[in-house]
Amino acid sequence: MAKPIVDIKEPKGKLGVLLPGMGAVATTFVAGVESIRRDLAKPFGSLTQMGTIRLGKRTDNRSPLIKDFVPLADLADLEFGGWDIYEDNCYDAAVNAGVLRKENLDPIKDFLGTIRPMSAVFDTRYVKKLDGPNKKKGSNWYELAEQVKSDMESFKRDNDIDRLVMIWCGSTEVYTTPKPVHETIKAFEEGLKKNDPSIAPSMVYAYAAISSGIPYANGAPNLTADIPALVELAREMHVPICGKDFKTGQTLMKTIISPGLKARLLGLNGWFSTNILGNRDGEVLDDPESFKTKEMSKLSVLDTILQPQLYPDLYGDFYHKVRINYYPPRGDNKEGWDNIDIFGWLGYPMQIKIDFLCRDSILAAPIVLDLALFLDFAKRADLSGIQEWLSFYFKSPQCAPELYPEHDLFIQLMKLKNYLRHIMGEELITHLGYEYYE
Repeated sequence: MAKPIVDIKEPKGKLGVLLPGMGAVATTFVAGVESIRRDLAKPFGSLTQMGTIRLGKRTDNRSPLIKDFVPLADLADLEFGGWDIYEDNCYDAAVNAGVLRKENLDPIKDFLGTIRPMSAVFDTRYVKKLDGPNKKKGSNWYELAEQVKSDMESFKRDNDIDRLVMIWCGSTEVYTTPKPVHETIKAFEEGLKKNDPSIAPSMVYAYAAISSGIPYANGAPNLTADIPALVELAREMHVPICGKDFKTGQTLMKTIISPGLKARLLGLNGWFSTNILGNRDGEVLDDPESFKTKEMSKLSVLDTILQPQLYPDLYGDFYHKVRINYYPPRGDNKEGWDNIDIFGWLGYPMQIKIDFLCRDSILAAPIVLDLALFLDFAKRADLSGIQEWLSFYFKSPQCAPELYPEHDLFIQLMKLKNYLRHIMGEELITHLGYEYYE
């Protein structure tokens, strides 16, 4: 058995999973984990629970479950808490979200009803389509960050928790670009105290978590922790961070289809994408400023995967359009349409049509679980800063500023598994295969 290259602490005690934004995604995640713990469901979609990892040669027949290879926290040890502007407990919030049916929620109502959101850091300047009564009050961002820290300490103490992670499951904030206040920790903390308008509520949560030594993942396309100040703070505090924007519906399809087009050197004339959805996320994205944040996240995928600078004849001049339409009757059951105009041998045109009737929160919930477990593992392995090996889960993967993000789903998966092999002292898999024929 190989020996890990770093000292990894065992996952002893309880792991608290903190969720800013306890709407559709968060409640679907919590309800799903509890259903799995009661043997009412299986963890479909979760790499940490159902995925395997090949070790050594193909002829070695060593493919353990990832959770048996890497020391991850057990689902039985998870405790859940979070913040929301609405006061509904987790059961009522899940019913209102309309993702899971009551026949799935009622058997675990006793558990879900005990989880109540703490008052949230929120400002309608950053999410214009929502508002609720359960909000914190304070004279500045710094005071609100201190209140979040106090919440985390109380949650940990009251539930006898050993470790914490924070996963942002809140709404998409208005589009923000990096400003001087985001450059250094000193400037950022001064901005918190001066209520700088370039600091958004999500940044307050990220700062509170990172400065407390708690791993943080950003599930929305907000700028949040993708700024020099918080990246620097994460390194100083030995805190793993990752993000951003859970890769769920239409973008998941893009990161599956576009690598195939590039692999076969099929050209692209245009890719038109439109969505209809009616949940809280759709309502928020009905605001143009919030939509721009999401649009930038979605548009970045194709250029990075197809590399038009390297393949100008194939991808140098394609048209890419993304639209999201709020349509209340659809609820969480989003429909994503893609029309893809491609060309092949001798320039002859072809088309691909995709109609993905997906459930965003169903696709996102196992991502939240995997990130919680992997970030806790990273913390126990004393990994710090950006965890690029977790790019697999995001539309806009966070990476070092001098790098471009890797969007290809299959490269991302190889990166994730090879990173686990590396940390655990196993040989990396190159897929060369020549050794079988020598």
